[in-house]
Amino acid sequence: MVITGAGLITALGQGWKMNAQGFRSGRLALRPVTLFDVSRQRVKVAGEVELPAVLPKTKLSAPELRRMDRAGKLLLLAAHEAWVQAGWAPAENLPVVLGTTSGGMSLGQDYYRQAINSPNSRRGQATRVLHYQSQRQGLDLADAFGFQGSITIIANACASGANAIGHAWELLSRGRAERVLTGGYDALSHLVFAGFDSLQALSPTQCRPFDAHRDGLALGEGAAVLTLETLEHARKRGAEILGELVGYGTATDAHHLTQPHPNGEAAFASMNAASGRAGVTPQEVGYINAHGTGTPLNDSAEAAAINRWAGGRAESLPVSSTKFSIGHLLGAAGAVEALVCLMALREQWLPPNATLETPEPACAFRLVRTPTDAKLEYALSNSFGFGGANATLILRRWS
Repeated sequence: MVITGAGLITALGQGWKMNAQGFRSGRLALRPVTLFDVSRQRVKVAGEVELPAVLPKTKLSAPELRRMDRAGKLLLLAAHEAWVQAGWAPAENLPVVLGTTSGGMSLGQDYYRQAINSPNSRRGQATRVLHYQSQRQGLDLADAFGFQGSITIIANACASGANAIGHAWELLSRGRAERVLTGGYDALSHLVFAGFDSLQALSPTQCRPFDAHRDGLALGEGAAVLTLETLEHARKRGAEILGELVGYGTATDAHHLTQPHPNGEAAFASMNAASGRAGVTPQEVGYINAHGTGTPLNDSAEAAAINRWAGGRAESLPVSSTKFSIGHLLGAAGAVEALVCLMALREQWLPPNATLETPEPACAFRLVRTPTDAKLEYALSNSFGFGGANATLILRRWS
């Protein structure tokens, strides 16, 4: 299954070029939060996106654009870039598969605050209820580009974006569609930020994935969208092919509500399933974009899984996490990081783990610490979430 369009927006900026430059150089894009009051929180920085003043022109009316929440705008910006690049035309059977964890959470917050502070006021509440529903953002995409089709929303914690792309791949592999619009999105919200902060999961210093002294993650926001289609369909219309999605694996360990299995059992199973379906060995994989949150338990469990999966290849296998740069994008993380792999394959470089100071001793693999050029044929992306949700994608360079 081939990728013919890719769009994204993160704290590094909007579009392929700005993000590729940022990821390649290892630029840190975290900054003080301005979207809501964090004076009572332990941590006060995040990967906040600077939204453009004007959204791209689509079939959405001005009132419809005004009603869109922040998450919907992020998704629309990424989808527009992918749609235009792919040169797709509207159709009556174009499936949409999206991953998210909080959807229109900011609207839910607004509803709750008004209900508490002004219980007799109903102004705007109906609109908030309508657009809070997670399928709303998918419906907005269909309206924006004038197509119809099934809409599937996957909310599988931090594996959501990767699971969405994997599900889209399954639809194409099983002949249920010729093309699918897929990706992940999430916007910062006070409720989610405060929740992670209260769990003391956020780093009070600096997010340092796979560092021996790591002390937590950073949160971010953004969206990434891919236009995925069969090779036959892409060739029939003469489309430019950016890369190929060749493998997908998923597994659940149900070890703990928030903690991964210490030996990374399901993570290993997920990587094994993806490489098995792709017909790719660890020796052929040139880079792993790790889930790498910067939390003590996640990174050690993932290290154990990668070590076991890679075997003798581990010592020379390049691995990095890009979450230090833009933060953990929750439901969007897997989609954005799949796109980072696509960038690395297209442009032949490795994104550095730039905040790493003292490598975690459990890592038998090679952690990429500085901007590096490389010859890559395959790249693997891991996404793991609360509740033991694990997903792995494998991409191949197109030439």
